[in-house]
Amino acid sequence: MSSIMNALYTAVSWVIMLIHDALTPAFGASSGVTWTLSIVGLVLLIRILLIPLFVKQIKSQRAMTALAPKMKEIQNRYKDDRQKQSEEMMKLYKEHKTNPLASCFPILAQAPIFFALFTVLNGISTHKPHGLMRGEVLASADNATFFGANLSSRFIGSGNTTTKVVTILLILFMSASTFSTQRQLMTKGMPKMDSSNNMMLQQQKIMLYVFPVIFAISGVNFPVGVLLYWGTTNLWTFGQQMYVIKRNPTPGSPAYDEWKKKQDKKNKNEVVSEDTQGSVAVEEPKGQRQQPKRKKRR
Repeated sequence: MSSIMNALYTAVSWVIMLIHDALTPAFGASSGVTWTLSIVGLVLLIRILLIPLFVKQIKSQRAMTALAPKMKEIQNRYKDDRQKQSEEMMKLYKEHKTNPLASCFPILAQAPIFFALFTVLNGISTHKPHGLMRGEVLASADNATFFGANLSSRFIGSGNTTTKVVTILLILFMSASTFSTQRQLMTKGMPKMDSSNNMMLQQQKIMLYVFPVIFAISGVNFPVGVLLYWGTTNLWTFGQQMYVIKRNPTPGSPAYDEWKKKQDKKNKNEVVSEDTQGSVAVEEPKGQRQQPKRKKRR
């Protein structure tokens, strides 16, 4: 296990230093801008690499939504037999080739990277090297600042007012972005459900309020660099989710209804435009007046 984590420490620190070296000619090696953009660059690289998992997550969520009526039917049929209920659920997942855990893959994939980044940045504040962050590089990162707050400093244990203010602002941004992302998903991205007995909707409501509170409480223990990473990845998640909701909404959701209306209106306008362009005004030919024929005498 330790060898795996050491490999992650090396990989994370290598990416940060690679971006840092590329930005050094423009901003300087010890500049806070250089180190800040290095962390942001790490976020962008990780999230780009996770796009295939995100696509798989979306497909899994929609497959689970489509199976919701059948799942409810199984739960009602075998409500007194948990083992049989589980067997039928697994059979249903296998039949439709879906995995209820697939929606957790992006989070699980980020967890080791987040822990590695936390350890690397925490090592800067404690002057403990991890991966390639050692020697002069470690000292340079330790002196780097973000709006006057050291990237390695944290709210707890710091007597610097600037550090406390920057930390609080980052925590508020992190909590607000988490709340906004979850609320956007619930109000626009999820199919209409009966809130009285739907477990998925109840879980989403809990996450809407619990996660921001957890982040706010735990954020005071994290270095500024970690909060910067977390806030940036939350911003990416919000933008990515907004793009999916607008361009490829979940069937049955409010966003899908809006998208369907726009598509119908667009198609209708295109048909009217084609009819207008293809129609040709037809005039009756002007000719001489036809004379009435005489009746033949008998």
